[in-house]
Amino acid sequence: MRSLNAADIEAIAIGAAILGTGGGGNPYIGKLRCLEELKKGRRIDLVGLDELADDAVVLSVGGNAMEPMLTAAQAGIPVVDGDGMGRAFPEMQMTSFSIYGHASTPAAMADEKGNVVLFANAVDDRWFERLARATVIAMGGAAGSATAPMTGAYVKRAAIPGTVTQALGLGAAVLDANRRHLDPIELICRRERGIRLMEAKITDLVRHLKGGFAAGEIALDGIGPDAGSSGWIALQNEFLLFRRNGIVEVSVPDLILLLDLDSGRAITTEMLRFGQRVAVVALPCHALLRTPEALAVVGPAAFGFDDVEYRSLAPAES
Repeated sequence: MRSLNAADIEAIAIGAAILGTGGGGNPYIGKLRCLEELKKGRRIDLVGLDELADDAVVLSVGGNAMEPMLTAAQAGIPVVDGDGMGRAFPEMQMTSFSIYGHASTPAAMADEKGNVVLFANAVDDRWFERLARATVIAMGGAAGSATAPMTGAYVKRAAIPGTVTQALGLGAAVLDANRRHLDPIELICRRERGIRLMEAKITDLVRHLKGGFAAGEIALDGIGPDAGSSGWIALQNEFLLFRRNGIVEVSVPDLILLLDLDSGRAITTEMLRFGQRVAVVALPCHALLRTPEALAVVGPAAFGFDDVEYRSLAPAES
């Protein structure tokens, strides 16, 4: 177990935004709130999966990397170094916990006005997603949630391991690259076995709210070494599909990132702007997201791309 400090929180916020593939919520406000908790003398302790007792009680809470840390600081309990995605997905059933058999209900959701909704039972996690999304829309678009507890033994089998330390390492690498005037995109690709797909400028952006999601597409014109190429990205909160010159090169569940070409910082869905200069980067997802069971829930067809066959970016030996 390690105790996170202010520098760790700063780095995790940067790394989590990168791993969020455009979604997951902007961690900036959560970062500030975590730093305030540390100033009050509270601790944010991180426990590895190998340190979890089999009979430990583990809950999924919040909407991005920082929310569980706030809960942990205020409740005096540790944060688990792992999660159910290793990236971000738009729907509640799209976690390795749900994919491999955990039922999210009973669950609770609350907003800042004091409204609390309890979900005693949903027939499956797809139904829980529908009910929870309708509730959060009624609450004004933002709410906190906690789902049914899991045992430590189950989390050790089903979690994507080491995601908090992964985010911390990524964020620290970006900050170091900025200080030393190195190429942060290259460092990210080297650390995460990533591919630098394209350097581009955003030339068109269609983004709208649809059923509680930010949906749309991004058009890209290649610049620098990619001048003359065109790119296209589909999004539903997160970036789902990348095409170059009309040909699909990367799809979910692998990670598609849009990074600021100079700083290496993530550009989240709500921060997209016409004319931005970006690097399009792809990272391989964890093996738990590449099984047939997982692809049925988080593969291209789950987002309506029935004609797209998922082709993993991961090396064959992994």
